[in-house]
Amino acid sequence: MTETASRPTLEAVAARAGVSRATASRVVNGGDGVREPLVERVRRAVEELGYVPNQAARSLVTRRHDAVAVVIAEPETRVFADPFFALQLRGISKELTAHDSQLVLLLTEGRDDHARVGRYLAGGHVDGALVFSLHLDDPLPELIHGAGVPTVFGGRPGWGDGARRAVYVDSDNRGGAREAVRHLVGLGRTRVAHITGALDQTSAVDRLDGFRDVMGDADPGLVVEGDFTPAGGERAMRELLERCPDVDAVFAANDLTASGALRVLRERGRRVPDDVAVIGFDDMLPVAEQTDPPLTTVRQDIEEMGRLMAGLLLRDLDRRVGKQGADDGPAGVVLPTTLVRRVSA
Repeated sequence: MTETASRPTLEAVAARAGVSRATASRVVNGGDGVREPLVERVRRAVEELGYVPNQAARSLVTRRHDAVAVVIAEPETRVFADPFFALQLRGISKELTAHDSQLVLLLTEGRDDHARVGRYLAGGHVDGALVFSLHLDDPLPELIHGAGVPTVFGGRPGWGDGARRAVYVDSDNRGGAREAVRHLVGLGRTRVAHITGALDQTSAVDRLDGFRDVMGDADPGLVVEGDFTPAGGERAMRELLERCPDVDAVFAANDLTASGALRVLRERGRRVPDDVAVIGFDDMLPVAEQTDPPLTTVRQDIEEMGRLMAGLLLRDLDRRVGKQGADDGPAGVVLPTTLVRRVSA
């Protein structure tokens, strides 16, 4: 039998550093008001002894669990197949890791999962929540509001009643769509179509509005609803070619949709960009650079969106515990988009 070595205590850290237990606790738990030489002595003692703070005890002092829930309102089959989510999660993870906080991933496979997520958030397991890919009829915002958990949303929330202050990070979806469509018109294209995203999401609605800003009096048959997936892009492109065989340009709501549209155009013998020019949205390199031909698209900084979401939440948490230097911050951050020209348009 082997004897398990006892874990070093906070008292041992304080004794090694030559400070009081209260001072050692403030340093370990990230408190203010300790002189830098003492901070260095405590940190050195922690490293020498291999001290690991007891999370339960630390939470009593800091009122923080150092854990954040990331709630994605999509089934796991969609989340793990779409590079968008991987990029956003990478940005979130980098920011949380830099602040020694853990990421807890929660997915909603179906309606039954919403209540489960609501119960988990209300149970005090995490400090806050980052929520994205919401649909307009989604009950999650109400459940999260009822749980009283600080929250930052990815994408502009769909409610407009002004009753709730929503902190969110989004891209300029409407402006990016306008730039894409203007580029197609500038190429001399006259039958410009749009394959939308899922229209129960604000990003898809904003991109459709951007298309209409430029092509306001376009044939309604040139707009076909998709769902942000390659299969949806294929289905919509087939429908477009049946409705409007003379279509000469397509603005797709995202890169995955565009990839599906390109496959159908190739199957039908339509040359891209000679016969039909195609533009996507996102600039996800694993998709945009590997389509045939490489995809002209609107770039949004997806990883930066995730990083900013986490940063806004952490700042809000600091403000709630009265940490020095924390402020309210903006209610919404909208990042710019840029058109990236490749071969398809």
